Amino acid sequence: MTIVQEPGADGTAQECKRPGCGNAVPPGAGRGRHRVFCSDECARRYHNDARIPVPAASGGGDADPLAALEQALRQAAVLARTARDQATALDPARVRADIANAEAARRRAEASAVTAQARQAEAEAEAQALAEALQAARDDQAAALDDARQAAETADGLAAELARLRRDTAAQIAAAEQEAGRQAAARDDAARFQRERDDALAAARDSRTAADTETARARQAEADAREETRRVRDDAAREREALRESHNAQLEAQRALTDAERARAERAEAQLETERAERRQLTTHITGNGHEPPAPARSGARSK
Repeated sequence: MTIVQEPGADGTAQECKRPGCGNAVPPGAGRGRHRVFCSDECARRYHNDARIPVPAASGGGDADPLAALEQALRQAAVLARTARDQATALDPARVRADIANAEAARRRAEASAVTAQARQAEAEAEAQALAEALQAARDDQAAALDDARQAAETADGLAAELARLRRDTAAQIAAAEQEAGRQAAARDDAARFQRERDDALAAARDSRTAADTETARARQAEADAREETRRVRDDAAREREALRESHNAQLEAQRALTDAERARAERAEAQLETERAERRQLTTHITGNGHEPPAPARSGARSK
């Protein structure tokens, strides 16, 4: 809160009450009587000058009457000014104006404190929402990485199983061909070798069919793994979107509450400014030349 220097009766800063000083009186702090001296030294010198000295005992009449008269006149002027300043300080209108100014300053400070609290609450809410959103994003990313790693491991296992089946099938086909060659070499067992060859070819065809079946099964398993990965990613995206919408709703509610508090504080501050302007106008009329009566207070302002 800014401390405004107390103006004098003519609207300017007050000067020190001690004659011959000429320094400005520093602003006072809090309620009570206004300061009239610029320092404690000036106040002490002023009161020492105003003190009536005890006349010295003189037996031969050596005291100068003119000097005594000058001293008495100077003390009378100081005493008259002191009495006039005390009467001015005790003016009821001026006291009411000072009290009104102090009350307006107090209300303005309260409004500023409410505004600062509202801003702090808004900043804390935004920081909380951002921290929660960041943590949710990190959790979603970790879950997606785990799902992708599991899908990759499953695909690697299926690929290894398919390679093993292919090697086994190739080995079986090679063995069947070797057996067929040996059967062709034996002319005396041509018929037997022919049957064995047919059997080997049939077995090879069965093995190839089984290998194709296993290949198709592996491909289906790979497609299922991809579909499961896509489904997991979609579920994670939906959960992330739902969490984001929830956080946004909470943040909007907090912002609405903060805006309402800020609007209330601004209305209170505007009302305080209006009351202060009215009190300033009242003070101006009270401390003026007395020809114009004070303007009536508006119906919306509260009387103090």
